[in-house]
Amino acid sequence: MRINTFILTIIFPAILTIISGCSKNPNETGVEIFPDMVHSVAFEAYSENSNTKDGKTMLLPPRGTIARGKLPFPYGKGESEAKRAGVELVNPYIKSEERLNRGKEVYDNFCLVCHGSKGKGDGPIIPKFPNPPSLTGRRIRKYKDGRLFHIISRGSGDMPSHAEQISEEDRWNLIQYVRFIQETYSRK
Repeated sequence: MRINTFILTIIFPAILTIISGCSKNPNETGVEIFPDMVHSVAFEAYSENSNTKDGKTMLLPPRGTIARGKLPFPYGKGESEAKRAGVELVNPYIKSEERLNRGKEVYDNFCLVCHGSKGKGDGPIIPKFPNPPSLTGRRIRKYKDGRLFHIISRGSGDMPSHAEQISEEDRWNLIQYVRFIQETYSRK
């Protein structure tokens, strides 16, 4: 008797519900059990929204959220963190002509304006801003790749962070190109 009651009260209605939602006609939606979930109210990104406390539709992501495809950068700002990154980070990409060309493209778009075409810190914007350090100088040449990656990612001195503008892979490509500049234009 219990099995019959179970079948009649749970299983049979569930099967009917599932079947009633199906149709051979692809233009027919079938029965909607929770129509509010199917036909929700759409809000424009910058419009007012009565459903939120602050009235905004576009909300900030929750604290600690990591963007898809990105890993958190575990190094803070400052000299000690840059040194630590220099010890712990290693360029994961093998040196190649393709990576060097991409690094040059990134350098030309983001670095040349301050550092100049030969990395001497004499870019076209320099008369209006203080000279950045020469990339071909002895001090910068001694920096490990991880430290350069940290400087590009977090910024240093007057140089801002470029982590949002330059992808992680392109930062490593850029470092390969900086090494090429150092080999080409340094006085040894």
